[in-house]
Amino acid sequence: MTGKGERRRAPYRRRLRSRIIVSFALLGFCLTALFAFATNWARARVENQLVEDVLNRNINEYARRYYVDPARRPEMPVQQMWGQVVQKDKFEALREKWPDWYEFGDGIHGMTGVDEAGKPFSYKLAVRKTPDVWFFLAYDMTESIRGESQLNRALFFSVLIFSALSLVLGWWSASKVMKPVSDLAARLRAYRGGTSEPEPLAPRFPDDEVGQLAQALDDYSARLTEVVQRDREFNADVSHELRTPLAVIRGATELLLTRPDLDPKVLQRLQRIQRAEQQCTDLIGALLLLSRNERGQGTSNVARVAEQLLDAHRAQLGGKPLELKLEGDRDLVIDAPESALSVALGNLIGNAVKYSQKGSVRVRVTTNGVDVMDSGPGLSAEDAAKLFQRGYRGTHAGHSQGGGIGLSIVSRLCDLYGWQVSVRPGDTRGVVATLTFSAQASN
Repeated sequence: MTGKGERRRAPYRRRLRSRIIVSFALLGFCLTALFAFATNWARARVENQLVEDVLNRNINEYARRYYVDPARRPEMPVQQMWGQVVQKDKFEALREKWPDWYEFGDGIHGMTGVDEAGKPFSYKLAVRKTPDVWFFLAYDMTESIRGESQLNRALFFSVLIFSALSLVLGWWSASKVMKPVSDLAARLRAYRGGTSEPEPLAPRFPDDEVGQLAQALDDYSARLTEVVQRDREFNADVSHELRTPLAVIRGATELLLTRPDLDPKVLQRLQRIQRAEQQCTDLIGALLLLSRNERGQGTSNVARVAEQLLDAHRAQLGGKPLELKLEGDRDLVIDAPESALSVALGNLIGNAVKYSQKGSVRVRVTTNGVDVMDSGPGLSAEDAAKLFQRGYRGTHAGHSQGGGIGLSIVSRLCDLYGWQVSVRPGDTRGVVATLTFSAQASN
């Protein structure tokens, strides 16, 4: 119950709706960020290429105008440019004033930094050096950098805005997509079973994926209802058909036991038949309740049921040197029918008698449970871990009769009535099986 409740109350981030919303938001963010990056990269590449092409064309024009009239400073071909012509006798002076320019070779170079006033600057410098004259042509990139900064801010806010829009779109889409699924889950939770047929789900949903899921659930529900109905009918039929011959056996046995001239051996066998009939009746009643998952009504004296079970096993020892003893509280009464207690406790005592070849089997009634202690071969760790699994037979089972379902029935009865059962090795030898009753048990 707790595990199912925890799955229903799982954190919101693990729900399908939240995953759809997060997917939309991440998709919007990634696409917008990728677009912003591509835009900025393309702008920088195109601008850089254009500036370099302009500088390459204009530095040649700048040199041509110088050679037309070397005595006159050539005019700038384009605005945002400024040039410098350094003649051979001024090369060393250039080294002291602008050492970077002095080191530059022919080509285009980028220059960034901070001027004496603390303002940042950036420009592209085209260099053309001849043996007698060096030409320098600079293109001011300060405005371009300012525009780049503004573009980056605009792209950043665009990423935020479109990511938020993607989040809203994802929330809206998830709500529309998941609403039919939520409705389907709500209708499934609302149906708690019962004797009536479940209401079909498919007619309430459109013919889409959710409608197909509802149709599949309707088909599964129909098959499951049919199986449950057949199981109930089978249990009722088996119970009725088995109770009838058992009632005949009980009546015949009781009639024969009233005869005063019975041979002792015949009397012993009739009493054994009577006990076997009672065990079968108790077992049928307990299994029928298990199949319906219903608790039987009534109270049981634990010591009296244990004594009856021990008497039944004493009659079947067949000369085995085994002592069966009952100890402890004789007044413990529990809220459960004797049939259920007899099946649960009978399996524990039956296993103790079966695997103990000599010594004793002691049944001790405590204030809220029963301990069954035997002197058998003991219990391995593998047996202790798997003993209550259906069909499992212990390592000491050998060729003994039994299908390995007795302790499984005990475990199911404990789940039904709120009891607890455990098996552990004894202090010196053998096994100790403990059946603990719920708080409803009373003296």
